[in-house]
This record gives sequence, structure tokens and C-alpha cells, in this order.
Amino acid sequence: MRVRPLTPDGLVDHLSGVIAQQHPGGYVRVAVDGAPPTDPGRLADALVGPLRAHGRPALRVRAQAFLRPASLRFEHGREDPDAYYEDWLDVSGLDREVLAPLGPGGSGRYLPSLWDPVTDRATRAAYELAPPGSVLLLDGALLLGRWLDLDLTVHLAVRPATLARRTPEEARWSLPAYERYADEADPESTADVVVRVDDPRHPALVEPSGAPG
Repeated sequence: MRVRPLTPDGLVDHLSGVIAQQHPGGYVRVAVDGAPPTDPGRLADALVGPLRAHGRPALRVRAQAFLRPASLRFEHGREDPDAYYEDWLDVSGLDREVLAPLGPGGSGRYLPSLWDPVTDRATRAAYELAPPGSVLLLDGALLLGRWLDLDLTVHLAVRPATLARRTPEEARWSLPAYERYADEADPESTADVVVRVDDPRHPALVEPSGAPG
């Protein structure tokens, strides 16, 4: 493999071009995966405008809006890394309300949010109808290895020491979940696109050896 340095704007231009070529005329479901310090939502937001310039309507959905109720998330305590890894995300709800409707033969009628983890209540969001050719941009952490029905996955990778340094003290209990994620889901090998963001000002695209420049 080789690592190709890019500017943040260059990364957005590259990714938007790659995504825009997927399934012309059909829906495309893209996950931008990364631990909170990598800020996957920021990259997903930055892709909206360029995708629209490519003629692809962009839909933003946050995995944070598809967490399970607190009574289930915190069944083993508020700082259990195994529960954080296994039980926090409502995988079935995300599949049912977002990914399946935007899959092949889907209705295009999707739910932009399901649960507000702050109020611990249903958001009561209205269903929306995705225009033809829409790209779903789903951001969140620990998204790979869950059998989510996605068309393209982007993983924002950092070294363990970088992640530990950039994780606030109050969230450091979650670090073992990311160690487990690296071992079990191996996102740096399984994601379609891997971007190293140890220095977010200087992202680097990880490419297989022999990939076109």
C-alpha cells in the first residue's frame, strides 16, 4: 500500500468524485466511520455541497440519532466499553428506517432520525422521500463489522496513541471498545476507503499498491 497526502479540501474533492460515480441514477449509501475525535460528521457535512455539484442530492443521517434508549444502553453502567461497542447502536432500526428504503428496489422513504439520546425520547421526525440518485451520508463510530447494508465505507484512522491523546478524560473509558473494534472489525482492512487523520490538517489517503494516482 501507499499513503498519499492530501489537503482537507483535496480529500473532499477526491471522495466526492469517487462517491458521485457510484450507481448512476440510483441511491448510494455511504458510511463515514471514525471515533469521535476524528469528527466523521464534519467530513460527511463537507461532502454535501460537492456531491450536489456533481448532480447527486445528498442526505445527512447521523448514527447518533439511532442509538437505543438509555435503559438498554446503560444496562451494565454508563461506562461499559463492551456495551458501548455491542449495544448502543440500534442496528435494526437503522437498517429498517434508512438503509433498506435506500437500497436496491427500496421505496426511498426514509426516517432521518429515530431517537434523541439527550432527551432519551423518540424524535418523532417525519419520513422524507429521497430524490432519485440521492447519496446517503451516514456518520458515526464503530459502524463497520455490523452487517449494515452499505455501498461504500470510509474509515478515518488514527493510531491508538493519537486516539488516546485526543479523547477527553471523561470519555477515556471508551478506549477499550476501539481496541476491540480494531481487532474484531479491522476497519483499516475492511473499509473501502481509509484516510489517516492523525493530523487532521494533513489527511492522507491509504491506497493499495498499484492504485492509479
